[in-house]
Amino acid sequence: MNKPKMASEKSASRVLMLLSQLERQNEEPKVSDNDAIRQITGKILHLIQTQEKTRKEVASKSSGGMEIILSSLENTQDLQTTLNILTILNELLTVGGGRRTGVFVSKGGTAILMQLLVSSSKDPPASEELMLHVHSLLVKVGPKDRKFGVKARLNGALNVTLNLVKHNLQNYKLLLPCLQVLRVYSSNLVNAVSLGKSGALEIMFEIIGPFSKKSTTLLKVALDTLASLLKSGMNARRAVDRGYLPTLLTVYQDWHRNDTRHRHVVIRKSILGCIKNLTNIKLGRKAFIDANGMRILYNTSTECLPVRTLDPLVNTSSLIMRKCFPKNRLPLPTIKSVFHHPLPHIPAGGPVAQLYNQPPGVDDVVDESDENEATEVDTENDTEYDEDDAGHKTQNDDIETDINKLRPIQMMTRPFDELRTYEYFCREFSENFEDDDFESPRSVIPPLSVNSELHRPIIIPTTPSSLGPQNRRLLPEDLLTPNESPLELDSISISKRPESAPDPDLVCSLGRLVLDVNGGSADGPQDEAGEQAVLEVPDTAALLPLHDPDLYLEIVKSTRSVPAYTEVAYPDYFGHVALNLREPILERVYGVQRTKIFQDIERLIHPSDILDKIVYDLDIQSCPVIENGESLKFNSKFESGNLRKAIQVRKFEYDLILNSDINSNHYHQWFYFEVGNMRPGVRYRFNIINCEKSNSQFNYGMQVLMYSVQDAINGRPHWVRTGSDICYYKNHFSRSSIAAGGQKGKSYFTLTFTVTFQHKDDVCYFAYHYPYTYSMLKMHLQKLSALRTAQIYYRQDDLCETLGGNSCPLLTITAMPGSSSNDHIGQFRSRPVVFLSARVHPGETNSSWVMKGTLEYLMSCSPQAQSLRESYIFKIIPMLNPDGVINGNHRCSLSGEDLNRQWQNPNAELHPTIYHSKSLLQYLRATGRTPLVFCDYHGHSRKKNVFMYGCSIKETVWQTNVNTSTCDLHEDLGYRTLPKLLSQMAPAFSLSSCSFVVERSKEATARVVVWREIGVQRSYTMESTLCGCDQGKYKGLQIGTSELEEMGSQFCLALLRLRRFTSPLELHNHNSHLLDMENDLIDTRSIPNITSPTTYVLDEDEPAFLEEVDYSAESNDENDPDLEPDLQDNHALPDPNSDSEFSRQDSLN
Repeated sequence: MNKPKMASEKSASRVLMLLSQLERQNEEPKVSDNDAIRQITGKILHLIQTQEKTRKEVASKSSGGMEIILSSLENTQDLQTTLNILTILNELLTVGGGRRTGVFVSKGGTAILMQLLVSSSKDPPASEELMLHVHSLLVKVGPKDRKFGVKARLNGALNVTLNLVKHNLQNYKLLLPCLQVLRVYSSNLVNAVSLGKSGALEIMFEIIGPFSKKSTTLLKVALDTLASLLKSGMNARRAVDRGYLPTLLTVYQDWHRNDTRHRHVVIRKSILGCIKNLTNIKLGRKAFIDANGMRILYNTSTECLPVRTLDPLVNTSSLIMRKCFPKNRLPLPTIKSVFHHPLPHIPAGGPVAQLYNQPPGVDDVVDESDENEATEVDTENDTEYDEDDAGHKTQNDDIETDINKLRPIQMMTRPFDELRTYEYFCREFSENFEDDDFESPRSVIPPLSVNSELHRPIIIPTTPSSLGPQNRRLLPEDLLTPNESPLELDSISISKRPESAPDPDLVCSLGRLVLDVNGGSADGPQDEAGEQAVLEVPDTAALLPLHDPDLYLEIVKSTRSVPAYTEVAYPDYFGHVALNLREPILERVYGVQRTKIFQDIERLIHPSDILDKIVYDLDIQSCPVIENGESLKFNSKFESGNLRKAIQVRKFEYDLILNSDINSNHYHQWFYFEVGNMRPGVRYRFNIINCEKSNSQFNYGMQVLMYSVQDAINGRPHWVRTGSDICYYKNHFSRSSIAAGGQKGKSYFTLTFTVTFQHKDDVCYFAYHYPYTYSMLKMHLQKLSALRTAQIYYRQDDLCETLGGNSCPLLTITAMPGSSSNDHIGQFRSRPVVFLSARVHPGETNSSWVMKGTLEYLMSCSPQAQSLRESYIFKIIPMLNPDGVINGNHRCSLSGEDLNRQWQNPNAELHPTIYHSKSLLQYLRATGRTPLVFCDYHGHSRKKNVFMYGCSIKETVWQTNVNTSTCDLHEDLGYRTLPKLLSQMAPAFSLSSCSFVVERSKEATARVVVWREIGVQRSYTMESTLCGCDQGKYKGLQIGTSELEEMGSQFCLALLRLRRFTSPLELHNHNSHLLDMENDLIDTRSIPNITSPTTYVLDEDEPAFLEEVDYSAESNDENDPDLEPDLQDNHALPDPNSDSEFSRQDSLN
């Protein structure tokens, strides 16, 4: 070791003089006087023990005291001198915190202590006082030295400490620091394995024992050491083989039974920590079940529930029981969709090809690998689903770093001759309007046709037909015959009642209304006078200008579904009137998740209490219809419906299973189903048990939606937020690695909610979000076309036919030219194009409500709307995935693929809507009409507010370590203008949630492809929350259809303001730079936190006591890096965005 030279000072303090003397002794160890060194170190020790100033002088860098003392410790052979120096170091490190310890470690102190420990053990008997001092120092140093475990192993200190423990089991004074050091040793996995082989486990179990008020500190340290050792799978297997798990359970029961005043909760928690680590392996879980561990922990936890301070025990016990709960496959014949649609051809690769190539039954194999079960403990407040450390290390990996892939493609990707056919959809650019009457409305829409191939009745399900006479208002001749034959709608005249005249009993008179698709009129039931029966319904058309129940039924006839649906859901028929009341975000009840999990665990402990009765099953055509009045009735056989199976598990509790997307074996999130035969005032619990996303806004105050038929008939046709005790958590069902797309076997998640129904014999509908069906869209479009005035140019074309045989509407909306003069026609044709699309993901129904708001605004007669139409030509595809919407899919089309990942190379047969949408955009670019704005409307399930994703080379590169020249980063800032305008105008819009980073996983999305290949600088995805807002006017409120429609209209107003910030020349040649005034508008210094550094950034927008949410950009929730993240303590992460980052951005502009 280097011999440091002390600076000589005339006024040196006494301790500095002593250190100087000690240094001189160290320089000549051969002639040094042991007595003198012993005397010097003794004086230094006395000064340090009596004067704080002395400690500071010795520990200061200028004095070099730490190096001198360590040098003396390394060189001395005298026991008393060694003890003096060790005591000096103990005094220094006890007071002074981590800084002094850090200095000690940096000067090589750890290695010197290890060498002293090993050398002293070679000459038995070792000095007990020496060993006590050395281990006391190691306890302080270990946690501060990152290489402590490696140093201990290389110096051979592991077995020295272990042998001391083995031979001093009754010497508590020495045993405690040795165990503390052993605990630090074993935090290194390699050391833990080595110690396990040397008998450390057996020694720990000699120390651990039943309840005792003596030596509790020693027992706590021993338990923590054992827990560290058991993190090694090899040690865990050794412990299970020796039968230690039942021993731990017995010890835990004894401490639980005797610690009546809860003074030793930390010991009880440490015992659970050992059990938790043992159950990380399959063998340990089996031993836990065999030892009746589920019942033991369930009973002890139940007794702990009333005491809030015992929550750590309850939470840890809950995690252990959930982990050990036997993994089951879903109670289904296959997890593939119950419906199948043949494809024109099978893709060469990808999930669909994999699905078709799987052997029968392999998709349901449960993966029982130990790696799948490694979990960490929850925090004390039910926190779950944090990303693990590995996830944090790789969170930037998804950002695109290839500059060539970020630059726009300059050349045409398709010959123009292939694109000529799309001139048909752009006829407005070639029309001369000579034959037009500019005073009368002009619109072009496809004729409504009823599909002649559909030979089925359309039924409107209503209340149960098995009502007793006392609860039914019978029509003359008893309209519901004994065989429950439905009413023919053609024989019933539907009279609309004003909302002010509700009839509470009317719902009891409704049966099932049937509509003959072929248009034939059957002889319906008549009363004695021969008059037709009258079905009274509220006049929702008076409140909803775009809704017409009769028109909706006509349109449903031409809608093609794979299951050939024969029923119409009441909410779609009656319509939805937005509530005037605000619906606040639900405050989460403390411990609700834990309570639900314990109720699930009760199923295994008390299986005799479980009914396990199937009450609805799409896999069985003749599913039993329960008529005993004890079970709810379910139905989902209508457009956009999704419920595959319902199982009654308790009298008022039901497990529900959702259907996979067609031609897929996953994507379970969207649900829409009917419930009947309920009792009022009873708390019904519903568990949707095959959700796949790792987290949900249902954990943060979002509620499910319910529509009551009784309320609708009584004049309240509303979808309302409902449900209590709502939470979302991992359950004991799983799917195989193959079914999970090559990932490790994945667990499913449960969404649970409790509902109390208000009406007897009601029929209620539940949905993930406000439903918006394909038939509803077509009805709205037909009603919108009727609103056209002479000043509006409105044309509706069928862009293409989908795989399911449904049309994909394409709308063209602008203002009519003032006349047929060349000037007016020229101005008309020179308008820039705005291209909008929505609903590529069927489960994101909020995007359709936003689109509805946009369309209604565009077709309105306000001066601003007219100005907007005069400014742009709108090309709008309001529903990019009609088949997925119709068939109740969550994410895919009938091809089983996410259409928003097909934009790079869409297939005309498998992805017709994307293929033709992209072709239309390519045609517009080829003809010099590249859209000024492209925006694809989406919904986001795990983030609040409305926000945008855009594309920027600069902001992408800034988030990486790529070195680029200034010319590579040359970019117009115009992409920020529209989001900035929206943040000023739309109360639900959040600028801080916006991101303009391009990720590799998004390179095939509409936003990125249109930006890169079509050359649209302002290419966006606009995401709308499914939950609510945490900022602005709607802070703390769940979002409703009125707010979503308002967002759509505000988007239009933002486009109008965008026009005012650009000159006419720039509108025509909009790829040029913006005016200075636009740059002023989007000054980056005024936009804090506008970017997200990566797709997987954790946004801290939730209450601190709740789990963080991994917010994946661009609705890419299904492509999370880990759908089963470890359960670990919730550590809030710093906001990765900072103002300094934007200062750096400004400097590059």
